[in-house]
Amino acid sequence: MTLSAAKKPILPSVDLPHGLALLRDPLLNKGTAFSLAERDAFGLRGLLPPHVSTMEEQADRILKNLRRLPDNLEKFVALNALRDRNETLFLRVVCDNIDEIQPLIYTPTVGEVCQRFGDIFRRPRGLYISINDRGRIAELMRNWPHPARLIVVTDGERILGLGDLGANGMGIPVGKLSLYAACAGIHPSLCLPVVLDVGTNNAELLKNPQYIGLRQPRLRGGDYDAIVDEFMRAAQQAFPGVLIQFEDFANHNAFRLLQRYRDTACVFNDDIQGTASVALAGLFSALRITGGRLTEQKLLFLGAGEAATGIADLVVAAMVAQGISEEEARSRIWLVDSKGLVVKARNDLAEHKLGYAHEHPLVTDFLAAIKALRPTGIIGVSAVGGTFTPEVLRTMAELNARPIIFALSNPTSQAECSAEEAYRHTGGRALFACGSPYAPVTFDGRSFVPRQGNNSYIFPGVGLGVIAAGASRVTDEMFMVAARTLSNLVTAADLAQGSLYPALPRIREVSCHIATEVARLAYQRGLANDREPDDVLGHVRAQMFEAEYRSYLAP
Repeated sequence: MTLSAAKKPILPSVDLPHGLALLRDPLLNKGTAFSLAERDAFGLRGLLPPHVSTMEEQADRILKNLRRLPDNLEKFVALNALRDRNETLFLRVVCDNIDEIQPLIYTPTVGEVCQRFGDIFRRPRGLYISINDRGRIAELMRNWPHPARLIVVTDGERILGLGDLGANGMGIPVGKLSLYAACAGIHPSLCLPVVLDVGTNNAELLKNPQYIGLRQPRLRGGDYDAIVDEFMRAAQQAFPGVLIQFEDFANHNAFRLLQRYRDTACVFNDDIQGTASVALAGLFSALRITGGRLTEQKLLFLGAGEAATGIADLVVAAMVAQGISEEEARSRIWLVDSKGLVVKARNDLAEHKLGYAHEHPLVTDFLAAIKALRPTGIIGVSAVGGTFTPEVLRTMAELNARPIIFALSNPTSQAECSAEEAYRHTGGRALFACGSPYAPVTFDGRSFVPRQGNNSYIFPGVGLGVIAAGASRVTDEMFMVAARTLSNLVTAADLAQGSLYPALPRIREVSCHIATEVARLAYQRGLANDREPDDVLGHVRAQMFEAEYRSYLAP
């Protein structure tokens, strides 16, 4: 007998404090929206101005003040201050204005936030676990006051395309978890950001008096692994079944940590698997325009790190699912790193590149590699701005009627090309996706609407599905299902204007459908801790927190 879909949503159960303590709890505070009866019941009379505001009035005030601020960093600080005092209102503002607000709380603004994290630091959020806490990490976990179901953890070594930012990297887990709450309705009390402060090799940070982290070189080797091991054990003991997302670890740790824990814990790496899924979704959408098959494509990557090989691995798996051998699928994927084309003759290749090292003469120039290989698509994950030059783009247009051009590096300063450049230098024929947001482009009388191949289309839904099903593991198959689901949600109208992804205001719908398919897969593969509900979609929807005020008085 299957379960009904009417399970209660995953929400916290709390005893309400009174007076100033209630106003100072961001998860409970409603500010001027407390009703007169609530003010009497909870000792708030006189602590608030007399007018009782609606949430709409509060949000309107926030937006008007936000839009007066001079730059995105100031806007981030204002939004962070709002979140520190009223988390529900913060999420309402984000959800209702996602196109405007997401770039302020995540890419591209989060890059500058991390670079200047110490300068703008106001109030701690999440857990800071340092080398000095070795042997006591379980104790630190017990200091967290909420029952975490989801952890995003970084060691700050490879923040976006900006390098080693040490403890300043906390901006990334905080930003990611904001999107989990806004885009997938995972209650913020269930979300725990963590930074593992193992030092930094960033000389500028080490001499910066405002730096908030340990002022010592980055830990390596067995001692580093011991800290991560202790964290993983402590997290699973404190929060049984918790989903742990690895974020912005450097290549030399990202791959091996994922392999180390993926079969024994509920973990994934968003830079490897989430990026792969959103890129694969973009390819599926592009092929809806061209009419071709994935197995017919030849893809050339600029960049050969965790993002590139993560995408390549998932594309290979998708090609195999369409009926070709893994060997043939891999032969259609080529990588270019900082030293040139990845080929078998090279003896300097890291392990994660070896599967894509083919027999071919060494080519050190990206443009020359394009001319030699004649790819149908190029995917930029190099974090080197401007590397898709006009000549690169024109050459792709000469080789293909509809060239696939994905410039996925972020923030904007690291993008391989802009949307305007992609359309202009291909005569408006590029099938373009980007890692950072760009405004619509008008070229030759036609309007194009580029959309981000942003992981926020994928990881919130995957996380929600894993949590809703109580899955014990996260698998690559889940990310393939997520990619296909995302592509199927792109409308004909989206494709007609060059958009390979859905409009961002649909993100909660997108996350809900991805979560449903991920949960279904978990049930089918025996990874869930419960039997499959009659209505999986309804079950997932029931888990989604809505950013609305609730009455604190009994009906």
